[in-house]
Amino acid sequence: MSLVKLSIKGISYSQTQNGAYALILNEVDGERKLPIVIGAFEAQSIAIALEKEIKPPRPLTHDLFKNFAERFDIIVKQVIIHKLVDGVFYSSIICERDKIEEIIDARTSDAIALALRFNAPIFTYKNILDKAGIYLKSNPSDSTSDSKDIDDVLSNPETFGHEESNQSGETYSKHSLQELNELLDQAVSHEDYEKAAKIRDEISKR
Repeated sequence: MSLVKLSIKGISYSQTQNGAYALILNEVDGERKLPIVIGAFEAQSIAIALEKEIKPPRPLTHDLFKNFAERFDIIVKQVIIHKLVDGVFYSSIICERDKIEEIIDARTSDAIALALRFNAPIFTYKNILDKAGIYLKSNPSDSTSDSKDIDDVLSNPETFGHEESNQSGETYSKHSLQELNELLDQAVSHEDYEKAAKIRDEISKR
């Protein structure tokens, strides 16, 4: 079976599953997207790895794993999403130490969080993408029935925590840039990364 390389398009808050997020993977040499529902903690960890400006004061679980692996000369070579059963994706982390390769079973969200930290490529098999891959709304003529089921989840695939911000009613538009930067520092020091992402978005708008 041929492997297809994937990139991360973004993370969207799920309107259909409370507290869940949709991780959107993009086919590198194609137009299809692979949506995977993940938990809030994993979404936060992936978002932090994507946002280079936000540095947690203490290592998160995936950062700790990376530090541990590097201390013992273990590298993550690649991640493969190798199976889809009843809507659940199964992944493998391909590691190497002293030129010996090992395959470790992992949840897809954890595997991707680690792949980001090791700059490792992410792959899936063509048959999985054929089964679960979709075209987003920008290409409606190619949409499959799967897109209807996750339409709400994919309402804003390139925004992390956008729907949560709207639901809470919290806005930072009235703050000055200096106040926003102070709030950002406070949010990071308190490890409230979802709040930090919202403040960062407001700073970017300015």
